[in-house]
Amino acid sequence: MNKKFTTCRYLLLIYLLMTVVLPVAMLFCNIRGDHVKEVFSSEQFWPMLFNSVVTTLMTTVISITLSFLLAFLLNRSRIRFKSVFIVLFTIPMLIPSISHGMGLVLLFGDNGLITNLLGINIGLYGYPGIVMGSVLYSFPVALLMFHDSFQYEDYSVYEAASVLGLSKWQQFLTITMPSMQRTLISATLAVFTMVFTDYGVPLMTGGIVMTLPVYMYREVIGMMNFSSGAVIGLVLLLPAVIAFLLDLKNSGSNASSSTVTRAYQIETNKKRDILVYVIFAVVLVLICLPIFAFICLSFVKRYPIDMSFSLDTVKKLLSSGIGMYFVNSMAIALLTALIGTCFSYFSAFITARSGRSFSGKAMHFISMLSLAIPGIVLGLSYALTFKNTPIYATIFILVIVNVAHFFSSPYLLAYNSLSKFNPNLEDVSQTLGISRFKMLFSVYIPCTRATIIEMYSYFFVNAIITISAVSFLVNFHTMPLALLIPQLESQAFTEGTALVSLIILVINLIEKAVVFFVKRSIAKNEKREQELSSAS
Repeated sequence: MNKKFTTCRYLLLIYLLMTVVLPVAMLFCNIRGDHVKEVFSSEQFWPMLFNSVVTTLMTTVISITLSFLLAFLLNRSRIRFKSVFIVLFTIPMLIPSISHGMGLVLLFGDNGLITNLLGINIGLYGYPGIVMGSVLYSFPVALLMFHDSFQYEDYSVYEAASVLGLSKWQQFLTITMPSMQRTLISATLAVFTMVFTDYGVPLMTGGIVMTLPVYMYREVIGMMNFSSGAVIGLVLLLPAVIAFLLDLKNSGSNASSSTVTRAYQIETNKKRDILVYVIFAVVLVLICLPIFAFICLSFVKRYPIDMSFSLDTVKKLLSSGIGMYFVNSMAIALLTALIGTCFSYFSAFITARSGRSFSGKAMHFISMLSLAIPGIVLGLSYALTFKNTPIYATIFILVIVNVAHFFSSPYLLAYNSLSKFNPNLEDVSQTLGISRFKMLFSVYIPCTRATIIEMYSYFFVNAIITISAVSFLVNFHTMPLALLIPQLESQAFTEGTALVSLIILVINLIEKAVVFFVKRSIAKNEKREQELSSAS
């Protein structure tokens, strides 16, 4: 059985090398000196780089500030339904980034609903639109990171500070901010990388302001210029790799061994809680406005000429074969979730529970590496690697690229969960003659069912909404729903883009609801089992 386990370990390592390392290596191999000179000497490159950097920095500052404020208010107030607010704040994560840009155009564009209603044009196209859409797209990620960190604060430190006479503001500066330093750095790097490499929002709201990802998308999709695309891909890869390395260094240097001794005690303050409700309500309205626009425009006759209720959009999409795209999306998402969960969980099992061998360390590094590879770069890398192979433009390659793209976060979920088990379990099992596979299926998997479901959900949702990783790898027969949005937008079929975005949102909301009830059922069963065992 040990030989079988070792064989599986090396096969999985080879798989990771083939799906993560090899495509990126091929990207580098396709770059020539004349290609680099051509791109860097072009008149467009430096203005596009400037646009990308400026909009990314502006978005990062706003997103981090907003997410930290919301997480702080959520964890420093006594409002009700906190879990509901968390779910509502993360709704933007359930639709593609391009849908956020489209939603803003529908609301604040030259013919937008609010523009026509109020007669005020905010000048959406350009920097304002890119920043607004990117904030909607990125802030929920940072919010979840800050919210999680606030859960582990030790109230004893604040209590001691109060005894010493420190004011609330002084406690915030000397205790809260230093304790959030590690998360602040990680969230900043995550948001910066997301926004810098996204082309969905700038494609819809950029107008004449072009960013590097949009240029790369148009060069490869529109002109089939893979050489220029590879050079731009390398430029987009560098900040992500730097952010990845800084985050790794930050995680190691700021690791803490302290444990929470007391949960944070929140004082009763009705005025504060009312203010928090008002702030949350305003933020939720702003978040949900694009969704309201999708709902409204999905069932109108002709935007903006005839806004009367109509099912013409539904009929047009059905007659144009949207069912095929829906089946493609569901097949890709389900297969990605199934394969990705199995591979990432087994990788985490090997690295967390099998000692610190060279192969284990290599697998851990490669499993983390996909965090540093933007989706648009990974998609181009796959196109360059597999464009002349039988799997190109098939469902198979779309599943594989999605598994590679989203591998790291589920892997870390499983790795952290499996690392919490007693480190001596393997020694005890070997003494008793219990194989590693027996331990995996009889102990670890049953005890981490909730984590596995969360991993499955992560893969599913992201496979449904992703555009960047699959843009260069599809044909007409394998195109998923999300890629219909830029296609319909190019045809000026606004109502169709709104309906497709709404369908994607509904799919993910249903999936999230199913996950919620399954996890609740698991929690109830575990509680019942504990009560029975304690009673016996």
